[in-house]
Amino acid sequence: MAKHISNMDQLQKALQPIMTGMIDELAKRVYETLYYFLNDYYTGWIPESYRRTEAFLRSAVKVDAYPDKGGVRACVYIDTDSMDDYVNATGYQVARWANEGMHGGLTVNHKPHVWDDTLDNTINNGSLLNLAIQYLRSQGISVRA
Repeated sequence: MAKHISNMDQLQKALQPIMTGMIDELAKRVYETLYYFLNDYYTGWIPESYRRTEAFLRSAVKVDAYPDKGGVRACVYIDTDSMDDYVNATGYQVARWANEGMHGGLTVNHKPHVWDDTLDNTINNGSLLNLAIQYLRSQGISVRA
C-alpha cells in the first residue's frame, strides 16, 4: 500500500520500523560474529597456569535497536564490568589481551584478535553493508550499490 508523504517528519515515521528491523539484523550479525571469535578464543587454547571462569565468554552484549536522535541505534559490546572475578587483571585488561592475541597476559600460538576480527568480518569486509542492502530490498526499498 502506497503512503503519501509530504514532509520529512512523515518520511521519518514511515521509515522508523524498517530502520529498526534493519539495525536489529545488523547488530545480530555483529553479535554472532563476536561470539564466534570469543568461542574460538576459548576453544583454541587450554591454559595450564590458571583456571577459567568463562566470564569473558559470556561478556558479549547486544542491545536491541531503539529510536535515537532522529535515527535508530543498537549496541554490541564486551561488558568488561561483568568480568569482575579475575585475579590481578581487570575485565578491560582481559578484553584487551584477547584483542592482542594473548591469553591471561601470555603470548600463545592461537591468536584470534576478538574485537578486531569481529570488525574485519562484519564492517571492514563490507558484509554488513551488503546485509543492509539486502534487508532494504526485502522491504521494497530500491537500493543501488
